[in-house]
Amino acid sequence: MLQLAIILPTLEERENIAPLVQRIEAALGADGWEVVVVDDDSADGTAEEARKLALTDPRMRVIQRIGRRGLASAAIEGMCATAAPFVAVMDADHQHDPALLPRMLEAVQSNQADIAVASRFVEGGNAAGLASERREKASGWANRIARRITGVELTDPMSGYFLMQSSRARALAPRLSGVGFKILLDILATSSEKLRVKELPLQFAARRSGTSKLDRAVAFEFLIGLYERIFGRIIPTRFALFGTVGGFGVGVHMAVLAVLFRWLDIAFLPAQAAATFAAMTFNFWLNNWLTYRDKRLRGLGPVLRGWIGFCATCAVGALANVAMAGFLAGQGVFWALAALGGIVIGAVWNYALSSNFVWGRYK
Repeated sequence: MLQLAIILPTLEERENIAPLVQRIEAALGADGWEVVVVDDDSADGTAEEARKLALTDPRMRVIQRIGRRGLASAAIEGMCATAAPFVAVMDADHQHDPALLPRMLEAVQSNQADIAVASRFVEGGNAAGLASERREKASGWANRIARRITGVELTDPMSGYFLMQSSRARALAPRLSGVGFKILLDILATSSEKLRVKELPLQFAARRSGTSKLDRAVAFEFLIGLYERIFGRIIPTRFALFGTVGGFGVGVHMAVLAVLFRWLDIAFLPAQAAATFAAMTFNFWLNNWLTYRDKRLRGLGPVLRGWIGFCATCAVGALANVAMAGFLAGQGVFWALAALGGIVIGAVWNYALSSNFVWGRYK
């Protein structure tokens, strides 16, 4: 009888899938479990490799997501797609040891805990597989903040390896943000009742194959997750990021303008035009790296087309900004408020068009 589903959110993990399934079988035996690969349309054929395995192994299932990315949202989709009463989430890169699964399952099955978590920092565990001392320190910093948010005493609340009842995961799913990488933090913070947690020591290993998908933007992913949890229902997280990037862009614009106009004595209009393109380019780069990280444009062609589309969008947004500000001022609105109204309209316009035409389904 099916008891446990192991959810594997994947992005370019083709070489890791088959060996990991073998390790899971060695830990759990021949039956009573299934693997649900949730793949974000990997370019290396991860989903196809998983389907190939599923042809001869009924314990394998595949969800290939088109136009959607993100570990947390992939984990949520996988947890909601199984009939197994218990569900585990783990990485597909072999850094998480499947040998822990029987003990984790026993802890939740026997009602010792609501969630079993594999911890790198509990006694007997280690974080040797982290790529650098910098990442290990950052992980410890994030853990301290996470404990304050969730109110749960854990040594490793940022762990990506945990097991819980599927029914509990499905009940929480509509309220989970699905933003970023740290789904466990989202679950602990969302639950209205304080969840009982049992930690088991994890020997965090090095990746078996491929390269880590966690670049420097992951530090921001953590902060984004905090914002989503606290303010996300008031102002959409992606729009807040877009607006923040725009604020930095204003600083870039003014800095470039000052250098060209005041220091290099270039005429104002050419200096203003150059500053505008510099700010647009900066905004495009930072939005592509951070705001739309899950839809990031890669390669010279897509990036160039995206940059041109972004500049065109912002140019139209600037016209909307001026038009709205002029209209409000003409109606007697105080000049500062009129200008603010124009900025808001321009920002919303740029966000809506950029989301669809640059990083969205129309790109």
